[in-house]
Amino acid sequence: MNFTFTRTCAFIFYTTVCLCGTAGAQEVSKYITVDQFGYLPESQKMAVIRDPQTGFDAAESFSPGDTYALVEKSSGDHVVTGSPVAWKTGTTDASSGDKAWWFDFSSVTTPGTYYVLDVSQNKKSYDFRIAEDVYTIVLREAVRTFFYQRAGFAKDAQFAGTAWADGASHIKPLQDKNARQYNKTGDASTEKDLSGGWYDAGDYNKYTNWTANYVVDFMRAYLEAPEAWGDNYNIPESGNGTPDLLDEAKWGIDHLLRMQQDDGSVLSIVGLSHASPPSAATGPSLYGTASTTATLNTAAAFAIASGVYASIGMNDYATTLKTAAEKAWNWAEENPEVRFYNNDSGSGTSGLGAGQQEPGLGNDADYFYNRDVIKLEAACFLFDVTGETSYRDYFDAHYNDVHLMQWNFAYPFETTNQETLLHYTTLDGATESVVNDIKAVYKNTMNSGAENLPAFTGAKDPYRAHIADYTWGSNSTKSSQGLMFMDIITYNIDPSKEEDARKAAEGFIHYLHGVNPLNMVYLSNMYAYGAENSVNEFYHTWFSNGSAKWDRVGTSTYGPAPGFVTGGPNPSYDWDGCCPSGCGGSNAVCNSEPLSPPKGQPRQKSYKDFNTSWPLNSWSVTENSNGYQLNYIRLLSRFIKTTTIVTGVEDDASSVVVYPNPATGLITIKNHHPGKYQVNIINAAGKSLLRENHTGNAVINISELPSGLYVVVVRQNRRQVSTKILKP
Repeated sequence: MNFTFTRTCAFIFYTTVCLCGTAGAQEVSKYITVDQFGYLPESQKMAVIRDPQTGFDAAESFSPGDTYALVEKSSGDHVVTGSPVAWKTGTTDASSGDKAWWFDFSSVTTPGTYYVLDVSQNKKSYDFRIAEDVYTIVLREAVRTFFYQRAGFAKDAQFAGTAWADGASHIKPLQDKNARQYNKTGDASTEKDLSGGWYDAGDYNKYTNWTANYVVDFMRAYLEAPEAWGDNYNIPESGNGTPDLLDEAKWGIDHLLRMQQDDGSVLSIVGLSHASPPSAATGPSLYGTASTTATLNTAAAFAIASGVYASIGMNDYATTLKTAAEKAWNWAEENPEVRFYNNDSGSGTSGLGAGQQEPGLGNDADYFYNRDVIKLEAACFLFDVTGETSYRDYFDAHYNDVHLMQWNFAYPFETTNQETLLHYTTLDGATESVVNDIKAVYKNTMNSGAENLPAFTGAKDPYRAHIADYTWGSNSTKSSQGLMFMDIITYNIDPSKEEDARKAAEGFIHYLHGVNPLNMVYLSNMYAYGAENSVNEFYHTWFSNGSAKWDRVGTSTYGPAPGFVTGGPNPSYDWDGCCPSGCGGSNAVCNSEPLSPPKGQPRQKSYKDFNTSWPLNSWSVTENSNGYQLNYIRLLSRFIKTTTIVTGVEDDASSVVVYPNPATGLITIKNHHPGKYQVNIINAAGKSLLRENHTGNAVINISELPSGLYVVVVRQNRRQVSTKILKP
């Protein structure tokens, strides 16, 4: 659809104020930052007021008045008032270059539309909602970005809207359905159907290692919050009885199945041609040969997906995935050192793909993930889905290879590895001493590491979303750090710290939704969904610089599709080394626009809303990535109220029974499946109030819980059943 925008100021990146409403209304101030979508009723709610001290806006200033109010928009009532509290008694934060104040309105839980008002200066924040469903539509749009990223699938207007409708891409002759080996382009015998999958990021290439990682994260998203996922996201599969999250994941899994060879090995990459829109691409699709890392990553993806799809009754598909995972593992065992370096001149693969996906181009031991750790993940998920003790034995022998265990240190660049260890702690039949070791180390490092819970309790970041390092993809790092806090809850690491962990995690959501020095929602084109100042353009081949239709919101006809998470502030940004005078016909681009920001800024201000590509290399700041997207999706889904309950395999609804319902004292859980299981009772705010392990039937006392609606979640191996109960 084509939107007509009246908030013209929302498209001007560094606008000071925007006059909204009628004459005499309050001015919107970019110095009063809030989550522009809003807050859950029971959440901690904190506006951050900022006064720039260093960086591109150092000449500006804002001193908050003594009285702030939360104003209910429709009535104008001041529902709570108070004085803003200076962060660190007025200290300037080096990471943002700002002084800051906090205005706490957590006491307000009544649903409605509100804004924060500086009473004496008559300046206000953007409007936002307090509501149980405040993030539901945001999550939907974030997941829908994968639909726009599908290769070989038409984006019909019914699902994409008129603005982003496009035909199926990469299905012309010698493209995905007839892809040829990269070094045998004239040999028709190498043709393979490698269709499906997703464009990886702003480029269209399909990297097997990354795709497998995305599948794992899709599965984790489902396992962590099965009640969050709807079947109504307006993708072609909507309404089929399967959560749309799992429908979308299947599009990537089916591509990986095509990438697997008869011997179990998995091809490493499909390089695609580029054009805007994607359906206009005409160049051939070329694939790289199999590698051990691609095969092991895919084994892990198939294994965890097998368990998830079995849990929703797709048994034949689950069996196919289990068999494929075992074949991949066996090939990797027999071929432990097969490497494939794409886009590498020394390997003769220049131009095949872009980013390098083979670990250990330098030193395996120094890389964030290496082949042994990838194999550990595959072993973990294969043990889960098969119960074969050989996989458990491999895991037990190698879990100490992960940096979490070696360094007693958890950090957001290795959440995948850390969560592999944590996943193992939930498995029936896991070695108890290993489980205890992993949980003890994670508990210790999250409680004692200066960058983890102590950073939250010590208010290390005025914007309440501390990370130590801002690098390429810092928005993804923010989400990863939030997930680390949620893992304290997910894996029952430290019940005494769950309230702090949840508050800490939610702070990263608020940061990405506007509580940051730029007062910007780091998702693209979300004006129709509640944002007032969101990403207007980002590096992407489809939504390319200069496109009359898709370049920039408010300038192009449509702007980019909504919901894409961009890379984020990157203090290492620089223009290409050919600038200012060695770029040939593109020399003029070097000086075509100001580059500070992102260059030469405090870390949190190292961002610019642009997509100018080479030689200004905007991709290092604004490019999207499916990996960034999934980290955000996983984190946001933990703050979604129940959307749908998927009870699992056909007999699960009757195999777990909770009674009486309603109940005021004791409840009984009858579980007809043998073995250990976990019971988790969650309140309407999404907070876990009780988590216990049981075997057989369980009797639980809820007499101390306040009246309300609760969800009882029973998780056992790959099976999860959720039941609502009412306490009058």
